Amino acid sequence: MKPLVEVSDLRVVARDQEGRETVIVKNASFSVPRGEVVALIGESGSGKTTIALSLMGYARPGCRIAGGRIRIGDTDVLSLSPRDLAGWRGRRVSYISQSAAAAFNPAKSIMTQVVEGTRIHALMPRETAEAKAIELFRALALPDPENVGRRYPHQVSGGQLQRLMAAMALITDPDLVILDEPTTALDVTTQIEVLHAFKDVVRERRTTAVYVSHDLAVVAQMADRVMVLRYGELVEEAPTREMLSNPQQAYTKSLWAVRSLRKEEEPGHDQILRVDAVDAAYGVLKVLHGVSIQVPRGRTVAVVGESGSGKSTLARVITGLLPPAAGSIVFDGKPLAGRLKERGKKLLQRIQMIYQMPDTALNPRRRVRDILGRPIELHLGLTGAARHQRILELLEMTELDERFLERFPSELSGGQKQRVCIARALAAEPDLIICDEVTSALDPLVAEGILDLLGRLQRSHGYAYLFITHDLGTVRRIADRVAVMLKGRLVAEGPREQVFAPPYHPYTKLLLSSVPEMDIRWLDGVLADRAQIRAAAELAPS
Repeated sequence: MKPLVEVSDLRVVARDQEGRETVIVKNASFSVPRGEVVALIGESGSGKTTIALSLMGYARPGCRIAGGRIRIGDTDVLSLSPRDLAGWRGRRVSYISQSAAAAFNPAKSIMTQVVEGTRIHALMPRETAEAKAIELFRALALPDPENVGRRYPHQVSGGQLQRLMAAMALITDPDLVILDEPTTALDVTTQIEVLHAFKDVVRERRTTAVYVSHDLAVVAQMADRVMVLRYGELVEEAPTREMLSNPQQAYTKSLWAVRSLRKEEEPGHDQILRVDAVDAAYGVLKVLHGVSIQVPRGRTVAVVGESGSGKSTLARVITGLLPPAAGSIVFDGKPLAGRLKERGKKLLQRIQMIYQMPDTALNPRRRVRDILGRPIELHLGLTGAARHQRILELLEMTELDERFLERFPSELSGGQKQRVCIARALAAEPDLIICDEVTSALDPLVAEGILDLLGRLQRSHGYAYLFITHDLGTVRRIADRVAVMLKGRLVAEGPREQVFAPPYHPYTKLLLSSVPEMDIRWLDGVLADRAQIRAAAELAPS
């Protein structure tokens, strides 16, 4: 049977500020049979998202498709006019992005947005489209499928919004669906539910899909076949089971090896940060209940829990963005004012934060040199040549070269953007860095490099890290101590090996059971006892 997707000698180039072009996808060729899910994996800058977007006839700003052929069904994609492409995208090929929050209009109801594609392409009456949307809501295991469409994006959870974006992509019955890291930003328990929903829908509908991911365990659950990319070239391709059990190329083996790395725990030091019995609320809604943690100087404390557990709220309290309703915070032996505006400039320098989503953390109108130069001037007072030299040092520390100085955030990959965010935090030379899911959007090798970088900086400069994450693999890799949160309460806290060794709190067991394994049968078997584990977790004392 003729493949649905055929890509031949695809070539994509990027242009820098001086007009020089660099090849970022080099003569890629592959095919995708109907009903197959193919995964594109590789580190940041490997070209996986660039190739996926090219299947829609699209190249990001600063890039262009310079050669090759893309055929989907009977359509020669690269020969389509802009007008034809507009009518073809969303109808024959749909796209599910990493950030559902950025894909939805906060001012429109969910149903209006989910059925929008059927209206744009005049596929069916509104009433028929809404009935079809409800069927998709049900198939995607969304709660209250008959009424969820009446809500607005801010009224549903992140995991639900991600599934709603899948409904939006599937409602036009496209020939091909592109899933671009659709579960990266989700906590582990939510990721399980979304993955399971995606897998069921893909199986039932015999959907042809290209799945872009850096998470090998997720790939094992979803993909029939894996293609490994490096520097814009396809280096290895095989069925998933074969690829997981017997990778051939050294680069592929290095991707697999990253998952087994571990860090030995070291003794703790005195405390740089102490949070004592802190309560916090948004209006009348109390979200933190008597939380107490300590961060040893020069060590890493990981705060883990699913969406809504309160871990990011805790970070907001520590940074002064949300004053505590009760309790106290002590930094370097002195009480820390609850409100940011009550803290002096020196304290702002000593406590820095790296955010999860670099797209919203970086000013899109500023070049990298200005993004990094501002905190250098503000906190260190460096200008001129000294400022420039410090910027170059930060780029080197975060594995970016001098070419990035003149780029805007839109000209960077997701991994490169996050490294700029990290460099910006390091520019202030802080004592404590709060890392809010800083590696969740990075592929394994880039994430490993970032974790290694943070470790080197900790050893050389004595930085302490409060590492907020849902990735227990990362926790095992970097944490000295672990704090587990559930519904705003601390349910477990202690040295990493102690928290993750039985007997542990039932909620910790739930989190551990939610970590994907590189076994194609794992997802189908993992849900069997989850309801029982969750019930026990919520009944167990904090």
